[in-house]
Amino acid sequence: MVFSSAIFLFGFLPGAIVAYYVPHLLTQRKLGNLILLVFSYIFYLYGAAGFLLILLLSTVADYVIGLLMDRHGRRKDLWLSLSVLINIGLLVYFKYANFFVGELNSVLTGLGFSPFEWNEVLLPIGISFFTFQKLSYVIDVYRGKSRALENFVDFALYVANFARLIAGPIVRFSYILNQLKGRKESWDLFFTGILRFCWGLAKKVMIANACGQIADVIFGTNLGLLDTKSAWLGSIAYTLQIYFDFSAYSDMAIGLGLMFGFTFPENFNRPYSALSITDFWRRWHITLSRWFRDYLYIPLGGNRRGDTRTCINMAVVFVLCGLWHGANWTFLLWGVYHGVFLILERITGIRDVAPEKCRTARRTVTLFIVTLGWVLFRSQDISQAAGFLGAMFTATDLPISYELSLALNYRNVLFMVAALTVFFMPREFSPIRILISRRDPISLTAGAVMILLLLPYCVALIVGGANSPFIYYRF
Repeated sequence: MVFSSAIFLFGFLPGAIVAYYVPHLLTQRKLGNLILLVFSYIFYLYGAAGFLLILLLSTVADYVIGLLMDRHGRRKDLWLSLSVLINIGLLVYFKYANFFVGELNSVLTGLGFSPFEWNEVLLPIGISFFTFQKLSYVIDVYRGKSRALENFVDFALYVANFARLIAGPIVRFSYILNQLKGRKESWDLFFTGILRFCWGLAKKVMIANACGQIADVIFGTNLGLLDTKSAWLGSIAYTLQIYFDFSAYSDMAIGLGLMFGFTFPENFNRPYSALSITDFWRRWHITLSRWFRDYLYIPLGGNRRGDTRTCINMAVVFVLCGLWHGANWTFLLWGVYHGVFLILERITGIRDVAPEKCRTARRTVTLFIVTLGWVLFRSQDISQAAGFLGAMFTATDLPISYELSLALNYRNVLFMVAALTVFFMPREFSPIRILISRRDPISLTAGAVMILLLLPYCVALIVGGANSPFIYYRF
């Protein structure tokens, strides 16, 4: 089920809100987590019925392991190892088995042997996100930062809350523990949640989908028919699409959380205004960056063991970050690409330059590097990535294809031009954060107007078929 779908907006979400708040009116607040858990499993059942049992069984396994760690401290290492084996094992099997078998069969075929017979494994949606959620819990209990949850419903909701189940934000257990046990809903939070949700819905349906239609046509073009202007247009369109698509999901997830009394961490902070690649990763997919920092980079030694070891640790993190996104050489290369720039910035000291120095030039260079990286990320294989990058830097001029001319309709062009403003806005400027942080008459009126205008227009686009799944549903 997709947040930006009619069934979610007119069926699932109203049902969840009513079911959640009716017991509150009857002073039965303790039922809140159970009701949300039931709706979360219905949400997952709708889109991935065949994998609900895997989610449930793996949740039970980590719940039991957490209790065992709490009660049998001497065997903490054993229980942690078992949890990591289960979680990483499931992730590797479902996410990478097809890739490994495909590469093996390519080698076997090249050597003249018969390929290995294999039925492709389907990928459970959201497995990368809920795997990291569960590992956060187990590791926090292992480290003694948190006690294991006695209530299974609370733990299962932490893992499977429909608001962020599929694509984050990745919420660490220690961050949300108190909210699971006792949170206070309010009309102020609910109204703020509606504003944030509508803002994300508009970003997804209006901007991300428009940019995505243009990017999909260009990246689907035969490389021999791709000229310079189309290649650059495609790279910029995808750069805008992936930001507005993923940040829209995060906005909607945060908004949904607020509707039910949860406060989730921010996942984006104007990443395209970054002054370096280091700064970019402090602003892009923040919860993933912090997860890798706290659960991998620091345990590996962080920056405490000299420059050489620090660079190795950074390389390991970004190789795994690339692989986390998918089983494809392009994702691995994308991770290495970013890792190289991060290491260079550390060695040269570029990342420590004062923010006010050469700001425009640094923003431009960083955005250029990031945009080239997104070409690697979007390409189906390394061959397409190489051909696409070659077209970007080889001066050619061919007529626009008929398919691209259809994608470049007035609405898509208008929304893409509007999206381009994100490249030029001040670094800390955020219209929605300004809107939701104020409660003066002007801000309240602006919020009401946004709901009354944007929501119906987005619904009209959705009903008209102008919708697509979120990009990060694949990861």
